[in-house]
Amino acid sequence: MSGRKAFYAFGLLMVMLCLACSGDDDSGAGGTSGAGSGSGNSGGSGGDGDGDGDGDAGASGAAGSSGGGGTAASGSGGSGGSGVPTGACDNAAGQIFPPDAPWNQLIEDAPLAGDSEAIIDYLVANHDTNVRFQVDFSITVLEAEASTPKESFTPSDEFYEPDCDPAPFPIVEGGAIEGEDGYACESDGDCHLIVRAAHECRLYEMWRANRADEFYGGCAAVWDIDAVYPETGRGDFCTSADAAGLPIAPLLFSADEIAAGEIKHAIRFILPNDRIRELMFVRPGTHSTRATGGTADAPPYAARLRMKAGADLSGLNQASQVVARALQRYGMILADAGNLTFTAKSDRFDEHTWEEVGFGPHDLKGIPWSDFEVVDSGEPIDWDSGSCDRTAISE
Repeated sequence: MSGRKAFYAFGLLMVMLCLACSGDDDSGAGGTSGAGSGSGNSGGSGGDGDGDGDGDAGASGAAGSSGGGGTAASGSGGSGGSGVPTGACDNAAGQIFPPDAPWNQLIEDAPLAGDSEAIIDYLVANHDTNVRFQVDFSITVLEAEASTPKESFTPSDEFYEPDCDPAPFPIVEGGAIEGEDGYACESDGDCHLIVRAAHECRLYEMWRANRADEFYGGCAAVWDIDAVYPETGRGDFCTSADAAGLPIAPLLFSADEIAAGEIKHAIRFILPNDRIRELMFVRPGTHSTRATGGTADAPPYAARLRMKAGADLSGLNQASQVVARALQRYGMILADAGNLTFTAKSDRFDEHTWEEVGFGPHDLKGIPWSDFEVVDSGEPIDWDSGSCDRTAISE
């Protein structure tokens, strides 16, 4: 326990240094947003405040070749994933999990949280930087097939027990991790490795993956995409590859979805750590981090915001209106800490590109916080009130 706390203290010092130097420019430089923090109240950082390392990937998503980027054996089988999930494992087209998964639920008529007005007022007053509502396009979602080989990895210091799963990961030939051309984490960013394996109805997500001469991994989460998890997810008070304990892929919107004219799920959004309510989370979240430092009026982890039905969308281009309608129907969920508000899926392996559908990183920045309200997700839970207790998936 003391070793984990020492690791947390060092991480928190780095967070403070990062906040001092990150600024609010388009680069998003200054560290990684972090997957989360480790089990229970044992410590860990989980996020860097303003600097998330995601940067401004540009309207066309990640650039570069599909080569290995200095990785080990290239792997085989599988491909980059289509931006619109194809209904694998009896799930609906456009949704990675079953329709009863919370992020797939319509919330147009859901009641508001009692503190909705206070939270929105807080965001209006405290989150008005020039990267507010900017979109990051750097996360890649890969598709594995039955022939795709799996590789074991060596857990890094950012792999927490029992929160994280040590199961071998599918390595798709020509694939890439977040923000990189291949599987090597060369930019020191979040370096998420995300693979959907429809043939086994699993979603593999890893934070801080680095497969170069050897394969190292931070927190890894294996999800059953044919299952509707209980409100405690993979385990209460447990993190995942994202700080709130949620899966990442089902919350990413894609260029293919824009082209189809509809997004059928909630959208991932992030805030700086000091704008997230300290140590608190709500459902469907299962986790917070000690790096959070927001006041009692700040949104807790997994807070679900909905764009008001009467919001004026006339100033948005056609692609942005598709996103806005999803925000009205499904909302957005506070999933991690960082700088750029929204996370879209890289178009690297998609049928359509962001440029083709006419959507860029700044196209939602004209939306004000006052166009949102907070949906009731139940009473906030203090992360310090419990500890992660689960059996990790090892195969």
